[in-house]
Amino acid sequence: MRQNQWQHDLFFQYPRNTLQTSQGDVEMPIMYYDDSVLMALFRADYDKAQALLADQGLQAVRVLGGKALVGMAFYQYRETSIADYNEAGVAIAAVPTGTKVPRFPLLSLLSTLDKAPIGHCVVDLPVTTPVACAAGREIWGYPKFVAPIGFSLKGNHFDGVVTDPATNKDLVRLSGKAGIGLPGPLLDLVLYSRHNGKMLRTLVNTRGGARTCLPGSLRVTVSNDSMHPMAKRLHALGLQNAKPTIVFYSHALQLRLNAGAVLPLRQRWSHDPVYSSPAPPAGLVAQRPACSRSEDGLLASRTSTMPA
Repeated sequence: MRQNQWQHDLFFQYPRNTLQTSQGDVEMPIMYYDDSVLMALFRADYDKAQALLADQGLQAVRVLGGKALVGMAFYQYRETSIADYNEAGVAIAAVPTGTKVPRFPLLSLLSTLDKAPIGHCVVDLPVTTPVACAAGREIWGYPKFVAPIGFSLKGNHFDGVVTDPATNKDLVRLSGKAGIGLPGPLLDLVLYSRHNGKMLRTLVNTRGGARTCLPGSLRVTVSNDSMHPMAKRLHALGLQNAKPTIVFYSHALQLRLNAGAVLPLRQRWSHDPVYSSPAPPAGLVAQRPACSRSEDGLLASRTSTMPA
């Protein structure tokens, strides 16, 4: 570990506090020092995407052609403040119900975090370690589960796969060669989630250059046999054999994953991002079910179609 080295980096010189999880203490924000990512954006049927958000108090955002925007990302975290692990995620661009959507939603994603009403609701977030799983579920309410995740990014060729923890067979794979592209930045992220009956808005500060590319030959393959909820949701979104609209990849990702701010939806400033800054109490004991690699354990911890 080279965390002492990163302490001299201004990006990581940030106030910290400690939260308790079932897998031990977690220092917040979680720091990601040395990482790789490939993120692919898809257009999906709006009604199908909205159906996954129905119980979350969120409204999917319409983009070109009236479609919903769905992101699929694979991460290789080589060094973080909670050790190394891999992660894959599927998220839908959304705003809290009743929030005014910017006239140009895609351009608004380039806004600074305090001016960004559009965020993403994660519908599936497998990880490779119980520590990362517990942190995600117990601090933010993210729908994490433990599963093997492969990540290979060599030049513009990518192969990422999530293995079904119940069958040890491919659950979903994103593979192929990205098309022509240009250098560009990595975008900061806003994530919406529900935790203990409340909606959280979480800011993810990112740093590092990326390459923004056409999809090339990259395609999604979803298991037709898996009974896992993630496979069912991917089929529901129509992502079997889907071609991305655009792709970003990088070996230089760094980020800070902050605690979430509770949105007081009935108050005057509830929808103003400027006033949605996290202020979690130190030593908070999060109350969430333990992570499980088994399908029964995963389903037991879910309370809706898209778990919180």
